[in-house]
This record gives sequence, structure tokens and C-alpha cells, in this order.
Amino acid sequence: MSTLPQQPSEGTKRERPTVAVARAARVLADAGVEGARAEAELLAAYVLGVSRGRLALADGFTPAQRDRFEALVARRADREPLQHLMGSAAFRHLELAVGPGVFVPRPETELLAGWGVDQARRIPEPLVVDLCSGSGAIALAVAQEVPAARVVAVEGSPEALSWLRRNAADRAAAGDRPIEVVAADVTVPDLLADLAGRVDVLLCNPPYVPADVAVPPEVGRHDPANAVFGGADGLAVIRPVVARAAVLLRPGGVLGMEHDDTHGEAVPRLLAEDGRYASIGDHTDLAGRPRFATASRRADGPHATGGPAWQTASS
Repeated sequence: MSTLPQQPSEGTKRERPTVAVARAARVLADAGVEGARAEAELLAAYVLGVSRGRLALADGFTPAQRDRFEALVARRADREPLQHLMGSAAFRHLELAVGPGVFVPRPETELLAGWGVDQARRIPEPLVVDLCSGSGAIALAVAQEVPAARVVAVEGSPEALSWLRRNAADRAAAGDRPIEVVAADVTVPDLLADLAGRVDVLLCNPPYVPADVAVPPEVGRHDPANAVFGGADGLAVIRPVVARAAVLLRPGGVLGMEHDDTHGEAVPRLLAEDGRYASIGDHTDLAGRPRFATASRRADGPHATGGPAWQTASS
């Protein structure tokens, strides 16, 4: 556990934020935290109750605030996720409550959510399903940005479900259309049987990291393993989701699914081999890495012969 060296304030009981942030940034950088300065500023703003942009104008730290700030910096230096320390994660236009037991939503997943929003907006009253919902990031983003949508969020982890229900309640209280939360394992054969053939847009950010891949300490120690790792090849959950999505989607309904950056060919191939999908494509994230695959449900039979060709597309 890292600690911050003490530096008495000069002639006052308050310490300027810039001084404390500079000291904290060095501690975080030494601990291997990327973006150390930015994270130090975010923690300082959090403790002082101001936005990061107004940090330079804020009053200095009282002794109690400095102690709290230094304790948070020490925990971050020990690689506890920044979002756990602050209690929330930003996702598109939302602030979602997160903490132990739920996967922290990542910025790259905003691209999949945005694609889903665009698809849902094309339909007057779309039915949207979010599998492996976790904190509810994708489902709640769609519900906020497409008020006409009926959104169903599915999550199997009891720990994650508590965060999902909390975030769903918070967003409903804020005026967004309430989503429906379903407690279920997304790999069960009869998942959402009452919605078979009716879903317009199906989105999924499943566990997809191959089991032998080394992950950062924030992920390995704090994200739930069942939300990160997808078996030996990372496709253990993706395979049954591909099959079940074809049952749930109406003809012409669309699927969007995030995947590991090594799966830019594997996931589109699974979709093509299934035979029930058309318009298969793969999309890159802002760093140019393969990030999510999309497809539409064929309308020419329950299982057409031969998979269609697929293409890579930028997001």
C-alpha cells in the first residue's frame, strides 16, 4: 500500500489543490497508473465536491479533506478501480453506480450502445434486449436516448443484479422510461421464451477475455471473473448467445455484440456459420481494434444453408 509524504501547509490549515494533486500524481505514476495526473485531479475534485474543470478555483483542502484524499490516492495506487473509489462510472449521458461485484463499464462499449440506439431509433416502438447487462449501462443508455423503446435487461449474477436494479431505479426516478430487469443465465436454452421472434434489437457485452490472457490489476482483482473471462478461447458465452439471439430476433431484427480484440474474425465467422444471419459486419473501436460484431436476422427460413459473407467496418 502506497502512502503520500506529508507536506505542511504554509501559514494556513488548507493546502492548495494544485500542490496536493501534483504530489498525488507522482504517487500514482510510480504505481503504474495510466493517466496519473488526470486521476489525481478527479479524486481531488471528488473530495472537494467540485467539477474537475473548477478544481483550480476551489478552496484548499482542510486537514480532514487532505486525509481523505490521501487515503483514496493510496487505494488507487494499490490499483483499486477509480470508479469504485468514487462510486460511479460515466457511460454516454449517464452516471451509473458501481462497486464490488459488478463489471465497470468501459468507454469502448459506448460505441456498441450508440449503434444500438441508432438501430432502435429507426423503429416506432422498438423492443430492445440487453444480455449480460451488468450495471445496466447499455440498457439504460438505450432507455434514456430512445424513450419509445421497451428495454429488457438480463443478468445472472446476484451481485451484479443488485447494482443493475439500483441503477434502473435511479434512472426511472430521474424520469427515464423504466426498464425490465430479468434475472437469468443468458446461456440457458429457453431464455426469454415469451419474446421469441419479437425482438427488434439485441445487444450484448458478454464475458469474452480468453482464460489465459493477463489482465490489469484493476480487472484481475476487482472486476468479477465471470463478467471478464469467457472460457479457454473467450467464446464460451458468445456461442450460445449467437444461437439464442437468432431465436429471439424477429426477421430483420439486428444483433450487436462486443468481443475481444482478437475475435475480429472469429465472431463474424460464428454468425456466418449459424446460417440465420445476414449483413454480418465487424466494427472497430476508437483505437482501431476490432470491438463488436453486428448482423441482422434472415427472413428466408429458420436456418438457411450457407453463411453470408461478412465485412469489417469502422465505427
